[in-house]
Amino acid sequence: MLTRREVLASAAAVAVAGPIYAAGDATEGGVHVELGDDGLHKQPWFLDSFLEMGDDLQTAADQGRNLLVIWEQNGCPYCRELHYVNFQKKQIVEFIQQHFDVIQLDMFGSREVMDFDGETLEERRLADKWGVQFTPTTMAFHGDKAGAASVKEAEVFRMPGYLRPFHYLSSLEYVVAKDYENQGFQRFLQDKFKKLEEQGIEPDVW
Repeated sequence: MLTRREVLASAAAVAVAGPIYAAGDATEGGVHVELGDDGLHKQPWFLDSFLEMGDDLQTAADQGRNLLVIWEQNGCPYCRELHYVNFQKKQIVEFIQQHFDVIQLDMFGSREVMDFDGETLEERRLADKWGVQFTPTTMAFHGDKAGAASVKEAEVFRMPGYLRPFHYLSSLEYVVAKDYENQGFQRFLQDKFKKLEEQGIEPDVW
């Protein structure tokens, strides 16, 4: 039996993907961000996935990439901040597009998702299972973890709540560099600040 990932790959070979959101634009400060029918802000580089986490991580790994799962909810002011501030920074967006596939999930949503352990359950149930309590929450899965049998084995870093752009980008760099294997995130930040200071660069914490 074909997996959803294999079906998606086959479909991509014979069809041109079109836009997947249709609820219009949200405009703020001259910035336009797409709003989906679920009330969540969308980015054109979000992955249109069959929501099979193991397959999605394997697909990313096969391309030398990693996986981000971003949990949001309708009406969340800090989710809006993520889109209108962080995702308007060219440096952040380019880094994400270079290194990650991104899946957006709704903390109160009802779409079915297949967990790494093979269990299929609604988004809101998966949020409970994964201990997601805040939005936005960004969960990072390194490609080296492909084949993991549980979220505990697969997840390498979590950002529970909103982080300002400098710290958000630093978190992504932390994951890509696999520094989570050697040191905590606070030490990673301290080292980053130190290197910038040694280069005579004033850290831009946005």
